[in-house]
Amino acid sequence: MILHELLTYETLRVIWWVLLGVLLIGFAATDGFDLGVGMLLPFAGQTDMERRVVINTIGPVWEGNQVWLVLGGGAIFAAWPPLYAVSFSGFYIAMFAILAALILRPVGFKYRSKRESARWRGNWDWALFVGGFVPSLIFGVAVGNVLQGVPFRLGSDLRIFYDGGFFGLLNPFALLCGLLSVAMLAMHGSAWLVLKTSGPVAGRARRFGSWAAMATVLLYAAGGLALWLFIDGYRIAGAIDPNGPSNPLAKTVEIAPGAWFANYAAHPWMLAAPALGFLGALGALWSLNSGREVRTLLLSKLAIFGIISSVGLSMFPFILPSSVMPGASLTVWDASSSHLTLFIMLVCTGIFLPIIALYTSWVYKVLWGKVEEKDITEGGHAY
Repeated sequence: MILHELLTYETLRVIWWVLLGVLLIGFAATDGFDLGVGMLLPFAGQTDMERRVVINTIGPVWEGNQVWLVLGGGAIFAAWPPLYAVSFSGFYIAMFAILAALILRPVGFKYRSKRESARWRGNWDWALFVGGFVPSLIFGVAVGNVLQGVPFRLGSDLRIFYDGGFFGLLNPFALLCGLLSVAMLAMHGSAWLVLKTSGPVAGRARRFGSWAAMATVLLYAAGGLALWLFIDGYRIAGAIDPNGPSNPLAKTVEIAPGAWFANYAAHPWMLAAPALGFLGALGALWSLNSGREVRTLLLSKLAIFGIISSVGLSMFPFILPSSVMPGASLTVWDASSSHLTLFIMLVCTGIFLPIIALYTSWVYKVLWGKVEEKDITEGGHAY
């Protein structure tokens, strides 16, 4: 028996669908609070020293956290090539805006304190705000468009044609999802600041975090209601072979109202995902007001897990539906790399992902504790 045949093609596809979700949730749960802190910087810190404290809560860890984004992009490229081709070409301008905003973060960290000018530092503070707000918004907008279907089609030779434009992505439902993403990550950033700071900064973070948590609950509920009432979902009509070759055109897809909720009726255990989304955000709201710092961060991560998981579970087995050619929609069963490729990647992931997780845990252990003003004035490596 060939080694990779120990796992069926169907099993490997499901495993890689789960791993893709793990990487995306890992990015949101780690680098998400970096983005949230960036958004809160001009508001949580009122003086130059307070803002330096805010920056130095994420300064030592943001690069490591961003590894999850790189891993997610690499997983899409290697495990789901058609998804990579459609999303990275169709969302090209949006991706460019995200990268441009993310580039502002290291530049802002390095250059902000190079001059004593209040105007100089204030401008960099707002640049760091943009570096947190823009990616948070666009990531949510992208998810909103995926739920509605993306305007791409496939030729008979599987050549991809994208019929949309950047401004078409900015539709009401997608913007609602974008605002949900902003609120969720602002809540997460607030939870991090409450854990890592003290005094007035932590007090302001607690207040802004409470607002963000309430907004997360309301926007998540509004998004689910809008998805139920106004957004048609997709479903596969007829049989599809989970072990078959990757050819998105070998199936028939129907667009139907409420189709994104069919999985919850067929598999009630999936309702745990949206429940955790609500409970995590409500728990973070309660914990912020009760002074439980570590619990606040964990509950915020739980909300992120539930909200993102609910999107994946609602859509399964779809990973990128097509609004103009439903039959070309990409699913777990027909948009993956080969059986052998998925197996080799799984072995590599099984080796290196635990190493990354252990190293990340060690870094947080070493850097555990609050950032105080004396750490800025006495430390030789503070931003």
